[in-house]
Amino acid sequence: MTVARTEPTYRNPVLNADWSDPDVIRVGDDFYLTASSFGRAPGLPLLHSRDLVNWTLVGHALQRLEPEAEFAVPRHDCGVWAPSLRHHDDRFWIFWGDPDQGIFQVNAPEIRGPWTRPLLVKAGKGLIDPCPLWDDETGEAYLVHAWAKSRSGVKNRLTGHRMHPHGTELLDEGEVIVDGDRLPGWFTLEGPKLYRHDGWFWILAPAGGVETGWQGAFRSRGFFGPYEEKVVLEQKDTDVNGPHQGGWVRTPSGEDWFLHFQQRGAYGRVVHLQPMRWGADGWPVLGDDGAPVAVHRRPDLPPQPPAAPATDDDFPGGRHGRQWTWTANPKEGWTTQHSADGLRLTCVRSAGAHDLRTLPHVLTQRLPGTPCTVEVELRLDSEEPGARAGLAVLGDACRWIGLQRGADGAVHLVHRFTEASAEEERDADHARPAPGGRARLRVDIGAGARCRFSYDTGDGFRPSGQVFAATPWRWVGALLGLVAVAPTGQGHAGAATFTRFRIGPPAHG
Repeated sequence: MTVARTEPTYRNPVLNADWSDPDVIRVGDDFYLTASSFGRAPGLPLLHSRDLVNWTLVGHALQRLEPEAEFAVPRHDCGVWAPSLRHHDDRFWIFWGDPDQGIFQVNAPEIRGPWTRPLLVKAGKGLIDPCPLWDDETGEAYLVHAWAKSRSGVKNRLTGHRMHPHGTELLDEGEVIVDGDRLPGWFTLEGPKLYRHDGWFWILAPAGGVETGWQGAFRSRGFFGPYEEKVVLEQKDTDVNGPHQGGWVRTPSGEDWFLHFQQRGAYGRVVHLQPMRWGADGWPVLGDDGAPVAVHRRPDLPPQPPAAPATDDDFPGGRHGRQWTWTANPKEGWTTQHSADGLRLTCVRSAGAHDLRTLPHVLTQRLPGTPCTVEVELRLDSEEPGARAGLAVLGDACRWIGLQRGADGAVHLVHRFTEASAEEERDADHARPAPGGRARLRVDIGAGARCRFSYDTGDGFRPSGQVFAATPWRWVGALLGLVAVAPTGQGHAGAATFTRFRIGPPAHG
């Protein structure tokens, strides 16, 4: 029996992995959170909590990215940026910006779906970070969004629109309602979340960049402004750099809380929970008088059992858990279902077999934000010369360890890496025999996401290669990956079977 926690405090981060650009809502006694998923599929992760501290992953709102053809190959930093999650008219709604296409929307009667196909609400380059608001007082609906300079040539401003109450279209061309260039010291204003409170329109929006920025609050009596501004959360003398971009939520007892991210290099954007209150001047006060808290009293909510998004997987029946996502839209035949445990990954023939970063059929999950040991067992079932499979740490630079079938028919343990600026992989250590085509693979991930690879081909774990410092992509944290691949050619190239994937405490000895 799982026992509910009784500790009076919690410690940040509450989600210690790359749950980028979080947004949160409450429906009854349940809290729900979504986050950016960029070019991975499925996208739009859906997390659930009863206490704002313990979270589980319950599904995804977006099964495939559109247009399908554009996401048939990895586009690691594109796709789903900064979604907003809302509950209105007995439906869940998610709006997000694709910087290359425009503002999309999906909705569903229940958090687990079924979710609608993506609807393009507004087409355009550089339209990002949209957030809707249905004003219960007037029946009007609005939407605010930011701009990506890389696509539009414009940034540091928020544009507001009237929106059809059905959430299907915008009713005007929009106008700039907050211009960060007119605010001394403000830059890279983005990520707006729109609310009504105490007779005001509120926009909670970050500025200053993901590494070093702050959280701003803006208020106006009318949606189109003018808005007053105030910085409500910043690093101050803490070690939480750039604390910003998230959502406000109120508990049934009336407590206010704010969830936001902190950029942590290869670990991506981890999620913190800040207390929030409304000051005597009517402005929100976040954290400890505007500074992030490391430890704080837990929210006034019923105690819950310890929980976190799943990581381990036995792959029952050949199916992978919902914590896994592909690096592009998946194709039928990449996995094979069967009656036992274990993930059978097809050795997909690919011209890009020499660079895992370019492959769409890499199955990934987030790199944990604390030191840990990652292990998986692998059997290479392919007889194809050059077929290979393994465990990878993927980012702007990549390293993997696994098995490869040689031209002589033997299977070898191989360990390879690709530098950030390189397109071809190199050996990280000498190849070794792998009797029976089997191996246990391990990555010990220490402080600073420094990774030590090792293997066991039957006589205990042995270290392999030099320490590898994991790296993020531009907006995405490093990823753990399972992959099977074969050189180009004709016919089926066989498969690889992964079993007992585990992420545990750091190994010693």
